[in-house]
Amino acid sequence: MIKINQEILNLINDCQNDCKKEFDNIANIEFYNQQKVLNAFIDSHVQARHFIGSSGYGHNDIGKEKICEVYSKIFNTEASFVSPLISCGTEAISQTLLGLLRPNDCMLTISGSPYDTLKRVIYGVEGEDVGSLKDYGINYHEVDLINNDFDLPNIISAIKRYNPKLIYVQRSRGYSGRNALNIKQMETAFAEIKKHTNAYIVVDNCYGEFTEIKEPTDVGADVVIGSLLKNIGGGIAPTGGYISGKAKLIEQISYKITSPAVGAGQGSYEPGYKLLFMGLFQANHIVAEAKKMAILTSRVMQKLGYETVPKLGDSISDIVCCIKFNDKQKLINFTRAIQTASAVDSDSVLEAGEMDGYEDLIIMASGSFNQGSSIELSCDGPMRTPYSAYLQGSLNLSHGKLALMHAIDQAHLFNQK
Repeated sequence: MIKINQEILNLINDCQNDCKKEFDNIANIEFYNQQKVLNAFIDSHVQARHFIGSSGYGHNDIGKEKICEVYSKIFNTEASFVSPLISCGTEAISQTLLGLLRPNDCMLTISGSPYDTLKRVIYGVEGEDVGSLKDYGINYHEVDLINNDFDLPNIISAIKRYNPKLIYVQRSRGYSGRNALNIKQMETAFAEIKKHTNAYIVVDNCYGEFTEIKEPTDVGADVVIGSLLKNIGGGIAPTGGYISGKAKLIEQISYKITSPAVGAGQGSYEPGYKLLFMGLFQANHIVAEAKKMAILTSRVMQKLGYETVPKLGDSISDIVCCIKFNDKQKLINFTRAIQTASAVDSDSVLEAGEMDGYEDLIIMASGSFNQGSSIELSCDGPMRTPYSAYLQGSLNLSHGKLALMHAIDQAHLFNQK
């Protein structure tokens, strides 16, 4: 049971008042993006018949075709591949990279070291053939960020040196302490990059959708990738992923996801697409709630003496708040308390454990209606210094505030301010 600790709740409410300017800006972004989403539905002539699924080969699947059309309008792209059969963001990214790259091609990452689960996709496993980029003879190089921004001189130098076929950007922070890369930064970098190369610019958009008025494909990205278990599923889509961009690239990627013989023309989903449409329509509002939660959490934890990212006044381009505890037990206690403030599996006692694709033990609170749905309130972190918690999501701000109050109380953080 969640009990009100009035002192902590007063602190949270005071911090929410501090965030008024940021909350007002989020409301403006939400309104603009809701218009964009609504117009995409209207212009695509979405009808109830498009909710019906298909079976077998999935030929003439009008629901699949229509959801792809709506995504393309939202992302201002030529084509999209949206499928409930894509299990997660890592799978969508992996299929994209393997669909576009060939032996002896080069991939250049310009946002520093990628997220933990992607490292095995790139480097594989020593002594094993797992079908990684390395196993296929694809070359890989990366350029670190500098002062949380693209290091353009070194990027241009790497382009000239390695002649990459694909340039990759991870928008959100992963398990790092940086801010998410924002649209203005991408627009500046992509414009300069395109002066020096025709390489495909591919953006991992996970946690970034609808956090700003524009998307990466509005400012020069050739392909964007994401998971329906994060922002764009709105906490309603039960599974799935999307890839959106230039038609020839989406077609090429579809050959990897299905086969060169059929591409995007096959693939069925008998339960139907209603939840994917509904989740997309609701996503913008849910993202706004999650952004408020990230900003509010950051402000509250700063008041309690912890280093956080983002900070009040930062340009917010994802829904994640990083809290640096510098203490293993505090990370564990905080994450466990978030779990006990969840609507589902609140009686679970979390332990750090091994997870597919991660090098370190991970502790993860995810009392979600859809397993692994991180647009719903969740909190996780690797068992390594500086023992940071990554809190993201919240279907509504009220639940987020209650969970934050409970976590501060149960982890005994308030008395240490």
